This record gives sequence, structure tokens and C-alpha cells, in this order.
Amino acid sequence: MSDRRVVTDAELNRATLARQLLLQRIELDPVTAISRLCALQAQEPASPYLALWTRITGFDPVTLDDAFATGQVVKATLMRMTLHAVAAEDYPIFWSALADYALRARSLDRRFAPTGNSDGDVRQLTERMLPLMDRPRSNAAMAALLDELAGPAPDPGWWWAVRAYAPLLHAPTADPWSFGRRPSYVAATPQPIRLGQSAEDALDHVVRRYLAAFGPAALVDIAEFTKLARSAARAVVERLHPELTQFRGSNGQELIDVPGAVIPPDDTPAPARFLPMWDSVLLAYADRSRIIPPDVRMHVIRRNGDVLPTILVDGYVAGVWFPRRDNGRTGIRIKAFCPLPPQAWDELEAEAANLVAFLDQREPEVYRRYTRWWDVVPAPESRTLPD
Repeated sequence: MSDRRVVTDAELNRATLARQLLLQRIELDPVTAISRLCALQAQEPASPYLALWTRITGFDPVTLDDAFATGQVVKATLMRMTLHAVAAEDYPIFWSALADYALRARSLDRRFAPTGNSDGDVRQLTERMLPLMDRPRSNAAMAALLDELAGPAPDPGWWWAVRAYAPLLHAPTADPWSFGRRPSYVAATPQPIRLGQSAEDALDHVVRRYLAAFGPAALVDIAEFTKLARSAARAVVERLHPELTQFRGSNGQELIDVPGAVIPPDDTPAPARFLPMWDSVLLAYADRSRIIPPDVRMHVIRRNGDVLPTILVDGYVAGVWFPRRDNGRTGIRIKAFCPLPPQAWDELEAEAANLVAFLDQREPEVYRRYTRWWDVVPAPESRTLPD
């Protein structure tokens, strides 16, 4: 391994930014952009929209509305058993790759054992349920349907056991961001590969897509992003190893990548950017210092799992932001974790003006339910932009 090129930490940062369209906005339609980015975190309905706003030239949110409405982009539980928006053509492959992990995560949960059910029970019930999921059903309707099919189960119930595993999509339900707080579910069509079938090809595909969007990366990064068992991730890497490019990190760790992928010079300028809550770039690595300085990670990723909306300055998380409505005018409140140079504030001011115009179309105080974190985030500099 000693003859492999060493990729510096700064180069890794710039590689991620370039592949995640954070060095320069480009003109892309939402479907192509989301496919190129691998997937977008969608825990909060607004986040995929804001993720595209910060990456696409002149992004019109109506185009993502249309993509969700027509099924070109779908929202579902995928990586790390969290909600993601993915291109519809990618969903069956992603689900097939990750279904065994989702099933295992449920069966190992201490709440599952007291129900007296098995993995096989969950699989069989899922297969019986899917033909009936041709119209959207709420959480309550799903629980009632499963009780009808299998008989009432002890708490936490059948729907809890099935929900993260079954190939179900969230149906668009509400403005302003296509999905509301009360989800409805519908079966994915066409269905992914047969439930329980070997998923090696699907896993290989997901790892290639991950590396194209987030590489170069280590085996532990792949496992962190997908939540595959380390042994399963290692098996994928071993299968793909002949076709991948190998590097070394500054700490000697082996890094792998798809051939020919961009790694910009470490001094490539990185403009200021606003990232949404749970942006995928903040969660894609075991070592999150590629984007988040270690001394601020606790302020960005809260103990309960909330990942706050952040600002990037020179390619790294430098603070958090929330919108603020005052006297009929929207402003973007920023808490910077360290004093920022005037040029950074100038860039943030220009971005904030565009962000305000974007939010005013739909939800000026987006993420309002999370502003409880504002007071507990320390910062030597705090401003509301645009001035």
C-alpha cells in the first residue's frame, strides 16, 4: 500500500464538495441531480428542496414538486433507516441492498422479542400486505390493515415491525414541501426484487453510487453511510476491489474510489453555502471531520439525532442558521463558531438574500420547531442577514 497516492485531508474535503455540487452550482433537473448526489436526506420535508437550492443554478421548487407528484423522485426509508429522497429508478436497487439490514435492525430491537414474532413472520406479512397497498394509507390505517391480516399483536405492533422494512413510499400529501407531518404510504411500483433474495448486485451498485457521490472513502465510511454490518461492507469492497482506485489517507487508512472521479486541488476556492437540516454531506462518513471540525460536531449533531442547518465557510461547517421573521421581514440568523473574515460575511450575505427570497415563496420560518436549539448553541459571532 506504500506506493498508493496519499490524498490529503484538504483534498478529501474538496472532493466531497465537488461531487456534492457545493463548489459551484450547476444547471440540472432535480431527478438527474438527486441521482448524481446518490440520495438526499428527507427527514424534514423542506430539506430536499433546500439541498437542491444550494446546489442547482436557479432551482425552481415546482420542478421537485412535479417530480414527487409524478413519481420520478420518491421518498422512503432507506439508509440508516431514515427518510431519503431518491430517483425512482434507483429505489428498487437501494431497497434490495438495504432490506436485510432493516429487517435485522427491527428483529434485534429489544421491543421486538416480546411480541413473539420472527423475521419470517414479518416477511410473510409484508408479502400479504403489498398487493393491498395500491392507494395511500395513513399510519392508523396501516396499523388497522395489518391487524386485520395477522391479528392484533402486542405493542409495539405489526406496523412498527413492518414499516422500516417493507418497500413502501411516502405519498405526497401536503404543501408547502409535498409532504406533511402525517405521512401516508403506498406500495412501490414496480416492486423491488423478491423479498429475501440475494442482494449482492444491489449492494455493489449502492457502493459504487456512494463512492461516486462521496469518495474517496474508507470501508468504515461505507458501513456508516449504509449501516451495513462491517463484514457485509468488507465483502462488497473485496468484490469491487479490482475495478476501484486505491488511495491512502493522511493517517495511512486505505481509501477507495470509482476510477476517474474528480479530486480537486486542496486550494480550490470553496464558496460559502447554507446546508439544510440533516444534509447528507454531514452524515456520509464515519470520520465527519472531513466537513465538520471535531470541536463543533456536538453543536451541529445533537444528542437526540437532530442535525442542525449549517453554514459552510471555506468548505467546513462554521456555524448554524435558522430563519427569523420580524416585522413582516424574513432574515437568516447565523451563529458562527469562530470569528469569520469580512469576505465570508459578504458571501453569506449574498447567499442569505437569495435564501430569504426562496423561503418567502413557501415557508419563511422553515425549521421553526427546532429553534429551541438556538439558545444552546454557543458562538462568538451572531448576525441576522441580509442586513
